[in-house]
Parts: sequence; C-alpha cells; structure tokens
Amino acid sequence: MTPSPVSSTPILRRTLIWSAVAAAVLAVIAAVIGLATAGTNGLWSGLTGVLLAFLFLGITGGSILFANRWFGDPLYVQLFFAIVLGGWLLKIGVFVVLMIVLRGQPWIEPLVFFLSLVAGIAMSLIVDVIVLTRMRLPNVSDISLPTSNPEDDAEQSTGDAFGTPKQPG
Repeated sequence: MTPSPVSSTPILRRTLIWSAVAAAVLAVIAAVIGLATAGTNGLWSGLTGVLLAFLFLGITGGSILFANRWFGDPLYVQLFFAIVLGGWLLKIGVFVVLMIVLRGQPWIEPLVFFLSLVAGIAMSLIVDVIVLTRMRLPNVSDISLPTSNPEDDAEQSTGDAFGTPKQPG
C-alpha cells in the first residue's frame, strides 16, 4: 500500500487508533459504573453510550481518510467535501433515528446512557488534542520547494545581487 501524500492522513489514523483504545477502556469503566449503580440495565446503557460516541466521532475521521484517497484527482476538492458532508449527514440521520428508537427501550437507564455518551465525546476530544499537539505538521504542507535559489542564478549570469555587472579580467 502506497502511503498517502496528504499530510493529515497520519494524524487521522493515529487519532482513530488512540480513540479506539481509549473507548475500549472507557467502555469497561462505564460498564462497571453502570452495573454498580443501575444493575444490568446500567451496564448496557453505559456500553451503548460509549459505543455510540466512538461510532459518531469515528465517522468524521473515517470519511476524511476515505476522501483523501482521491488526492491529486482534478475533482479532489469536490469529492472531499461531498464525502465529508455525506458522512455528517449520515451521522445526523443515524443519531436522530437511534435516539428515537432508544428512547423507549426499557433497558436504557437515561442518566447512565447520557453520562457515558458525554464521557465518550470528552474522551475523543482529549485524544484529538493530545494527538494534534504531539504530531508534527509543517505550517505549509503538501508542496515542493525549489532546489536552487533564484537570486544565485541571477547573480551568476548578470553580476552581483545588486545588478552590478561583472568586471572583466
């Protein structure tokens, strides 16, 4: 597999990996706290909240990684924004449907579900901040710099840097 030339790809991959690890740890914590406070229903509510937080926040990173596959294509910008916007619309639609479906479920403990969802979102934001502060990304990326100084080329052909012609001899 050829590495992507897009500079955001390694950052997004690392964010998704660390978010998955942190979500697994948070799921265990939410399950234990949910079980201790609300029994089996609390356990399932805690797991569901963390899973949904990871799923919805992973859709954005995944859609950007997927869209980066078309980097260099003449329609890259249009494809990129169409894919990312499509991911956001999918996320909103699935969120609304899931909230309507889960609202009436007898096994959902609303407080445990809500707190685990909020904890999952906070965990993802913390992981994003940590990864972005530790990764090194140049201020100007995805460009190629010139290999020679144009002033040196001009100086050799016309004289010094101030345009004074070379003296013979």
